[in-house]
Amino acid sequence: MQLDLNLLTVLDALLEEGGVAGAAQRLRLSSPAVSRSLGRLRRLTGDDILVRTGRGMTPTPYAIAVREQVGDLLRQAQSVLAPSRELDLAGLDRVFTLQCHDMLATALAPPLLATVVTEAPGVRLRFLPEAAVDTDELRHGRVDLEIGADVPTLPEIRHATVGHDQFVLVMRRHHPYAQSPGLEQFAAHPHVLISRRGRLTDPVDAILESHGLRRRVLAAVGTAATAASIIAGSDAVLIAPELTWRPLQTAFDLVSAPLPITLPGAPITCGWHQRYETDPAHAWLRERVRDAFTTVLGRGS
Repeated sequence: MQLDLNLLTVLDALLEEGGVAGAAQRLRLSSPAVSRSLGRLRRLTGDDILVRTGRGMTPTPYAIAVREQVGDLLRQAQSVLAPSRELDLAGLDRVFTLQCHDMLATALAPPLLATVVTEAPGVRLRFLPEAAVDTDELRHGRVDLEIGADVPTLPEIRHATVGHDQFVLVMRRHHPYAQSPGLEQFAAHPHVLISRRGRLTDPVDAILESHGLRRRVLAAVGTAATAASIIAGSDAVLIAPELTWRPLQTAFDLVSAPLPITLPGAPITCGWHQRYETDPAHAWLRERVRDAFTTVLGRGS
């Protein structure tokens, strides 16, 4: 059945105004146009809707029975087609899922949760670890925000860079490198890499080769906590982002030093599916994540 839902608007006006003239004035239409719509309604429903009684018109029992339902349908349609963009944070009850490396989660979670508890106590956050391979979690709606260094390539994934962090060399307290820093000493000590794919090389190796040097990569691990545990009890060193690494550095009693080579800063990028682009609650979450990283990255200034 092909329905003209505009007829609901006309029917509502006819029932509220009790006649064609009043409905036409309310809808800013001509009386003949409303009369034609009334004729269509009569043919569609098999009911007269309004019948003449003297100089006025009276609704039929059917019209009286559906009056409230018609009004409700119009209000529901207006709510669907013109949803409120106001966000009630106090009443927001929602679970957001964020996926990122454990180093980023360790730095992000405390300031972000402090804000969430204050602004939206009904919101809960689920932090998932970074996957070893690229996934479609954003596309399928299983993850709300994916946070990392890579820029998404899929056209339906929106993204924003929320900050940059500079790399430093991390080691245990009283490490020999601290007393004798330099490029050759940097290459001489064993290294630990953090790699979700288990890679045993990275751009640092090419830089060292350009200086005629090589390093020994002792291990590649998937989490920052594992890397911190290794270097806390050995002479191995680690290259890590300075400020997002700081909570783990404090927890494992580690120290950092400037690198003897130049590396570009590490970007922090948030990605989300376009379905959430205009969602007020999701926009609020993205802004709070940005604020949290601003707080974390501002601690070094």
